[in-house]
Amino acid sequence: MAKLRVGIAGAGYIGNVHASILARDERVAVAAVYDVVSERAVRLAQSAGALATESADNLLDKVDALYIATPNTRHTELALEALKNGKHVFCEKPMATGVEQARKIVASAKSSPAVFQVGHNRRFAPVYVALKETLEKRGPAHSAHIKMNRGELINPPWVADPETTGGFLFETTIHMFDMMRFLFGEVRQIDAVGSRHEYAEVDDFSVLLKFASGFHATLASSSDASWLFPFERIEVFCHHSTVVTREMESITTSEALDGSSSTRTMHLLSKEEKWGYVQEDRAFVDSAIEGKPPAVTAEDGLKSVELVEAVYEAVKSGERVNLDR
Repeated sequence: MAKLRVGIAGAGYIGNVHASILARDERVAVAAVYDVVSERAVRLAQSAGALATESADNLLDKVDALYIATPNTRHTELALEALKNGKHVFCEKPMATGVEQARKIVASAKSSPAVFQVGHNRRFAPVYVALKETLEKRGPAHSAHIKMNRGELINPPWVADPETTGGFLFETTIHMFDMMRFLFGEVRQIDAVGSRHEYAEVDDFSVLLKFASGFHATLASSSDASWLFPFERIEVFCHHSTVVTREMESITTSEALDGSSSTRTMHLLSKEEKWGYVQEDRAFVDSAIEGKPPAVTAEDGLKSVELVEAVYEAVKSGERVNLDR
């Protein structure tokens, strides 16, 4: 069987992560790499046994599938061009940095025979897989508190540039919006307050969310909170039980009214497995080769973009945003 020829657009950190994982998949050949910084493309291409191309168009000519690992605001253009050319697409989050852009991708993905998957890797992380399984076994949860902070927006420098990221929530916190849908279902209303302290955009958010099921949650996200572990945490409150995650490292479940608990750790796994990168890449290749539906669809990508934009709208207007419109 001929190998799936994969191209990688974007030779930064995450592009290198995917290239390393794909190189270990016997069904795949990393065929070509493109980056606006040609030296980075050459380095990654050499390490992967691939060709460095001079443009994204040249990249598409040489592959069956495209990994989009460029800065956020470049995702839409590349995704639409790849789908138009019948290429399978793995698009890093966010799928787009605006709802209208995301809707264009959804329409294109629906009309294309190619597979389109969004890189919301947390869905595959063993900690969150275990959290979902735990909640399904224990019955309905009541509410939750979600935290995702960054220590700063200065390393790398582009994470402080909304023209590159689309905004702080698109760069980092969008993972938690997708994770909330994955765990708790559709969000129906959002109240949010935001403030600006260190950077040239709103960089601190407090959000209250109500779900279609009646479940409710709070989300806190700050861009300058220092790198205090765990920077990412979900606490879910159930009937006489609490389930807590600590980044991708562990999950703790309370057992009874006496406060006893048990903890499951993921410390023996590699970082690529703990963070779900290996699993999401395997799922994408499975879909591209076997014709399986993608694990994280364009519609999923659109929903997370809608939630981010709703928070920005609520902060700007000072009013509740309803999402059942």
